[in-house]
Amino acid sequence: MKNLKIEVKWAIIFSIMGLLWMLLEKLFGLHGTHIDKHMYLTNLFAIPAIIVMVLALKDKKKNYYSGQMNYKQGLISGILLSLFIALLSPLTQWITSTIITPEFFPNVIAHSVKTGYHASVEAAQAYFNLKNYMVQSTIAALVMGIVTTAVAMLFIRTKKNV
Repeated sequence: MKNLKIEVKWAIIFSIMGLLWMLLEKLFGLHGTHIDKHMYLTNLFAIPAIIVMVLALKDKKKNYYSGQMNYKQGLISGILLSLFIALLSPLTQWITSTIITPEFFPNVIAHSVKTGYHASVEAAQAYFNLKNYMVQSTIAALVMGIVTTAVAMLFIRTKKNV
């Protein structure tokens, strides 16, 4: 478990950052008054998410591999980090949906029906619900974490002198 300490630490940091992001979205009205902008602005979360993933990989390189980490080592670390984040995703989604912003689902359902994105309240409810968002956030965390790691490690890995 000692060799996974860095990944677990950064998964917790990532999850806390995600909760803070949801709080900011709510405070800026993206879950209510400005819900029409949510679909676009929520994607800005990718910026801090990538930064945290890169910082985690650099931490692993510096403090576990003594500054010498190859692509495979970093990829494995990033996959494990992504897995831990994915495992925490249902909990963070529950906290978001029940504590931080319980009005999000009713608001987004009403908005999506009003704008014609969904044909009926039932169709919107089938998509915008806690269970579906828990599944989506888990899969997205795993996929996006692995993709981010695969790209980031091209730059973070220790390059061999030619």
